[in-house]
Amino acid sequence: MELQQLLKECKKQSITAQKYLYDRFAVQLYLVCRRYLKTNEQAEEILHNGFLKIFTGLLQFNYTTDAAFIAWLNKIMINECLMDLRKKNNFLLVTEDEAENIIVDELIENKLNADTIYTLITQLPIGYRTVFNLYCIEGYSHNEIAIALNISGGTSKSQLNKARKMLQQLIVNNESYENRKAK
Repeated sequence: MELQQLLKECKKQSITAQKYLYDRFAVQLYLVCRRYLKTNEQAEEILHNGFLKIFTGLLQFNYTTDAAFIAWLNKIMINECLMDLRKKNNFLLVTEDEAENIIVDELIENKLNADTIYTLITQLPIGYRTVFNLYCIEGYSHNEIAIALNISGGTSKSQLNKARKMLQQLIVNNESYENRKAK
C-alpha cells in the first residue's frame, strides 16, 4: 500500500492500517531508539510510547512526501528517547572549561564495519553516547543539542570530544583484540 494512502487510513483510526504502519517502520525506529538507550527493553518501551505519539499526532500531520514523513517519525522517536534520558540521567557531566579538540585517527575508523561501530558506540556512557548520536548521526548543532538536553553548548562540545576520544580508545582496543584473535 502506498504510504500516503496508508496514512489516510490510519487517520480514520483503522487498526489494520495502524498495524501495517507499525510493522513497516518498527524495526527502523527501534534501531533509532537502541542507539540512545542502554537496553533492548528500554528501546522497546520508548518505541511503543513513540508509536502512541505518532498515532495521535497523525491527525495534525500533513503529508508532503514519504521522506518528510520518515523524518517526522525519526524526530518523534529521538524526542521520546531524549525525554526518557533526561528523566533518568544528569547530562551535566563536565564543565565548559573542559572542552578540548581531539583528533580522531580516521584510518582506524575506516577499517571497521557498521556493526562493530554500533557496538562500540553503545559502550559509551549515556551522556557521551547521546551527544555523539545527536551530533554525528542526527546532524544536530551544538546549540540544538544544548537546548534538547538543557545543557550549555560548551558542555555539548566537551561531551562530543570526550565521546570521540573514548570511542577512539574502544576502536584501538577492539582492533588489538581482533588482531590477537586472528593469530
